[in-house]
Amino acid sequence: MSSARLGPSEEFAVPAPEEIPSEAPAAEAHRRIQIQVPARHNPTLLAILERVNADDDLYATWRCANINAVDRLGMSDHGPVHVQIVANIGLRLFRLLVSRQITPSAVQYHQLTIEDAEIIVVLACLLHDVGMAVHREEHEHYSLFLAHDKLKELLADLYPPAARRVMISEILHAIIAHRADGRPLTLEAGIVRVADALDMAKGRSRIPFEAGKVNIHSVSAAAIDRVSIGPGESRPVRIVIHMNNSAGIFQVDELLREKVEGSGLEPYLEITAVIEGEAERRLISEVRIGR
Repeated sequence: MSSARLGPSEEFAVPAPEEIPSEAPAAEAHRRIQIQVPARHNPTLLAILERVNADDDLYATWRCANINAVDRLGMSDHGPVHVQIVANIGLRLFRLLVSRQITPSAVQYHQLTIEDAEIIVVLACLLHDVGMAVHREEHEHYSLFLAHDKLKELLADLYPPAARRVMISEILHAIIAHRADGRPLTLEAGIVRVADALDMAKGRSRIPFEAGKVNIHSVSAAAIDRVSIGPGESRPVRIVIHMNNSAGIFQVDELLREKVEGSGLEPYLEITAVIEGEAERRLISEVRIGR
């Protein structure tokens, strides 16, 4: 399990989802992915991650979510690779904001600790899409009841009953608020919402794009090479979207903007999209409509 912890001044490159199986998410059953986030300084989070990685039921839920998303609907990854990337992004955003004296909602309103607020962010990121195991439509709502029972297991014996109920409530709020029309009421929920949208690098889009699904969503996603996150100059966080083609602007202007607006993080983020190289990469040769 990773134990490194980036300092606030260091740039963070969103982890590349290179382990996404190209054939089908069923392959995940044969090479289980271990969830890793930099958590050495937070012993309770480390204990929870050990439980997460030993939880066969949770891993099976992620695989079911991916079978619905990838195999049946031809969508991008929604399984363990996606949630690990989102958890790392969420934790990076959280620590950058805290390093600039921005107080997490769980600390402000419930007198919990910074470490507790980190756990809220990480668990919400890990469980935000489990409802995809039921159905794509309204999956955020399905995630609530699947996550509720799982959270009671993962947090058992780590918090007294009242504190555990606060943790579960805050995590469930962050899960439901990540939907397109969600309304985050906490800093932690806003972080989860934005972190989910920032998993936009080309590895995640490979499944629908390489399967020949040519539309603005798949082409624009394939235009995103990487995302880097670091401290900003005028604001606490600077996010740079590195593109190989201007088609990636759709991801930034339509999809990322939708998640940032209303997140509560707007005052804290600098977001820049850049096209790297002297020439744009050619993504498609032609598009045919009809026969």
